[in-house]
Amino acid sequence: MAERARTAGAACRFLGMAVLMVALWMARAPHAESVPSRPHLVVFVVVDQMRADYVDRFRSDWTGGFKRIVADGAWFRRAAYPYLTTVTCAGHATVATGAFPHRHGIIQNAWWDRDRQAMVTCTDDDAAKNVGYGRPAPGGDSGHQLAIPTLPDVMRTERGAMVVTLSLKARSAIMLAGHGGEATWLNDDLSGWATSTAFGNGVTVPAVNAYVRAHAIDDDFGKTWDRLLPPNRYVELDDAVGEAPPPPWMRTFPHVLRSRGNQPDVEFHTLWERSPYADQYVGRLAAALAEDHQLGRHQATDFLGVSFSTPDLVGHAFGPRSQEIHDIYLQLDRTLGFLFDRLDALVGRANYLVALTADHGVTEIPEQLLSHRKDGGRLDPAALAALIDARAQSALGPGTYVARVNGNDVYFRPGMYDRLSASHGALDALIGFLRSAPGIRDVFTREEVRHGTTSTNPALRASALTYFQGRSGDLVLVPKTGWMFAPTGTTHGTASDDDQRVPVFLSGSGIKAGAYDSPATPADIAPTIAAMLGIRLPEAEGHPLTPALLPSQSTR
Repeated sequence: MAERARTAGAACRFLGMAVLMVALWMARAPHAESVPSRPHLVVFVVVDQMRADYVDRFRSDWTGGFKRIVADGAWFRRAAYPYLTTVTCAGHATVATGAFPHRHGIIQNAWWDRDRQAMVTCTDDDAAKNVGYGRPAPGGDSGHQLAIPTLPDVMRTERGAMVVTLSLKARSAIMLAGHGGEATWLNDDLSGWATSTAFGNGVTVPAVNAYVRAHAIDDDFGKTWDRLLPPNRYVELDDAVGEAPPPPWMRTFPHVLRSRGNQPDVEFHTLWERSPYADQYVGRLAAALAEDHQLGRHQATDFLGVSFSTPDLVGHAFGPRSQEIHDIYLQLDRTLGFLFDRLDALVGRANYLVALTADHGVTEIPEQLLSHRKDGGRLDPAALAALIDARAQSALGPGTYVARVNGNDVYFRPGMYDRLSASHGALDALIGFLRSAPGIRDVFTREEVRHGTTSTNPALRASALTYFQGRSGDLVLVPKTGWMFAPTGTTHGTASDDDQRVPVFLSGSGIKAGAYDSPATPADIAPTIAAMLGIRLPEAEGHPLTPALLPSQSTR
């Protein structure tokens, strides 16, 4: 009996030790179970006009959201757009669909409509009516010109996800959403916030309405934007040649948000958009909507898309080598820190995924390039149209041949391109003339770009990836590096490294942190998230960024 008791006691002690050993092994083993099978919330952050080199230039001064995503995220350091016309609407559509303009159809912020013989914006929709928060909203905008669905479209229609997007710009909020969900933006006349009948139930969102009523933009009237750091911490000049701030601002700090009319008018709102207060507003509104809508707390994975437009507006005016652009990224770092902290509290840090990128980069101000003996200059669409007309007239006789030069696209009047093509040598002579014009690297016909996506000529392939039949021009101009269609300040929209190279970060649920030098594009983001969620994007051209996925995600 005693022997049986001793045996039973030993068995219990052995079982206890075994349980303890299993517990210790589980504590030390990789916590595969701590990584959710899928993120509860996907957050797309697009920083308008964020060049790739800004990460290295500004990261030592970051203390908030940017610092966190660099430290904890997967950073694809060689990411770039492979297409020619690097602009906001095309970039946001590429990020959201995982495809390039030749497939999703968004070639520009606006293009020449041959049927209307007029310019149309990328979000124009005669069937939609904009709805304002507290005041009328002119026009009608939607994503109907997107030829393919976005990742949020698929998440919403196939999985029942809640989709919420917002930005100062209509085209940014709309392209991130796609063909449905909730999208919020600032009116074109800057008078207030809006949505349209194409989103939600075609009425205003109560949570947006409540936030806008409680936080009026006009409350920032009279505030001052000054540098966060001491002036000697900025290596850039505070007053550089070629800077073109909106009046009444000067080229030097501080910048006061006060109009010459001494009241909150269009001039004030123009300044407000170009101040850190606008980004702060967007970040706080995003956090408020995440809380009100309980994003990340539903059975399906939800989607939040936030595009910060102020860096683009500041960059156009002051350029990428300004103290203003340096400071705006310090201010946005704090705004992102606030947003991520709120999402941590609402969803749980391990339960959501952030993808951060940009829609395009930016070229340095031409006058600053010239001062450093680099090539650069400004292209005038009207002057180019006049030159093309003159050359065509010399070959075919009097007439107006060009309908519009819109950035890189040359549109001819009906029948005129065919006349040039049919006249022996006329079109070739015109193209040869344009290739010799200042600032033009190359010129391609619509026939060349239509079938050029596999070309080994980088300029032709970039042009082809931007070309969408019926919307693109009859000729495509490829500007030289440093040359731009901008009368003042600076811009983007070319195939230069400055315009094409942008950061790509993934951080959070299911992501393996680290710096990766494998080639990538922002079109890879949507396919990566789709792979993690187990859904298909049949029209996507990007590829999942598998090196950054934890094993439990990369094998899904």
